[in-house]
Amino acid sequence: MNYRLPIIVCTALFTAGTLSSATAGTKVLEYDKSGKAKVRSQEFKGKALGKGKQQLNFTNDPSDPVNHFQPGELVVLNAPAGFTDVISGMGYRVLEGSNLQGLGLTVYRVQIPRGRSVPEAQRELSGRFPGATVDANHRFEAQARKVMHARGAMGWPLAPSSCGSGIKLGQIDSGVDTTHSALKGQRVKFRSFHAKGARPGPKIHGTAVAAMLVGKSKWGGLLPGAELLAASMFQTAKDGRKVGTAMGLLKSLNWLAKSRVHAINLSVAGTDNKTLRLAFDKARKIGLVLIAAAGNWGRADRPAYPAAYKHVIAVTAVSTSKKIYSYANTGDYIDFAAPGVKIYAAVPGGAKLMTGTSFASPYITAMIAADIAAGGSRRDSAIRKSLGKEADDLGSRGKDATFGYGFVKKRPGC
Repeated sequence: MNYRLPIIVCTALFTAGTLSSATAGTKVLEYDKSGKAKVRSQEFKGKALGKGKQQLNFTNDPSDPVNHFQPGELVVLNAPAGFTDVISGMGYRVLEGSNLQGLGLTVYRVQIPRGRSVPEAQRELSGRFPGATVDANHRFEAQARKVMHARGAMGWPLAPSSCGSGIKLGQIDSGVDTTHSALKGQRVKFRSFHAKGARPGPKIHGTAVAAMLVGKSKWGGLLPGAELLAASMFQTAKDGRKVGTAMGLLKSLNWLAKSRVHAINLSVAGTDNKTLRLAFDKARKIGLVLIAAAGNWGRADRPAYPAAYKHVIAVTAVSTSKKIYSYANTGDYIDFAAPGVKIYAAVPGGAKLMTGTSFASPYITAMIAADIAAGGSRRDSAIRKSLGKEADDLGSRGKDATFGYGFVKKRPGC
């Protein structure tokens, strides 16, 4: 069975609800150091704009990830002063806006006028505001398929409960059932970044990944003594669809940016998005270490993001016999391989065998976080070099498009 959760990427960083009118005085959500939201009114100040154009490379293939976006919505980063007044006069409506203090960005989610397509609206606003970053509200997917617990898949013994003490991990995924026996009593802090008025998203995928990372020893948790800050970018839409938004992803990233986690696991995938590209570049500059699932589309012609962003570590999935997962994406962005086929993982109400690149990335996240906590570098180039020395080269000699540098089996110290 294919477990695919549509994730909608918005270029708005927070969900403050639908605004009845677009004015310069806009309701804005900000997050303090504890991660609590506070609402205030603010008129954003902008700098003089330069010249430039942006384009969306939409295709005619409805199954192509680039065409998976929230109908009628755009996301706009770093709009200039007076932006909301101007677009209101153009027939647009601001649905939400946010100051992402952790990333140093401002963001709006905008509803386009009736009768206009998303590509047309994106081109119009990009031309009118060339200094802003405008893109569709793309959807993303949790990278898992339903089908040996995490440590067993590596051939490692169960870890002592203190393994990972002093390590702080971040996770951006779906919801997490913190009452599950694998996670109850563990050091897990969970926040959902669903839109105001929307219902929280599902908890199956996020619970499985969280339990792999910091689940109790008997559940095979990789680092049971570590602390986990888990953010959900998913919500349940009015029509019942489970969607993750770029807005949710941006808010999640902003929350974790303030927490100085050692590494962030992202078991989600979608198309390239200009607003996320900018946010992930900001994240790199402030020292965030990002590890993402390579994607389960089985494609070589369409990279999965955020894994394919330059400074993100991309992880593909292999079986315990080190055979590539049949639906794993391939491409020159693949960095490392780890187990991701038939992993016994916790889910609300019990456990299931899960398969996908989603379940490979936690291994690399745990390894990297342990290294950083011990004084290792946060630079992605240094991380690739270090782990590359530990990798078992599985494909063509050297780094290749299927396995990257190869299978890494470096045990995180305990």
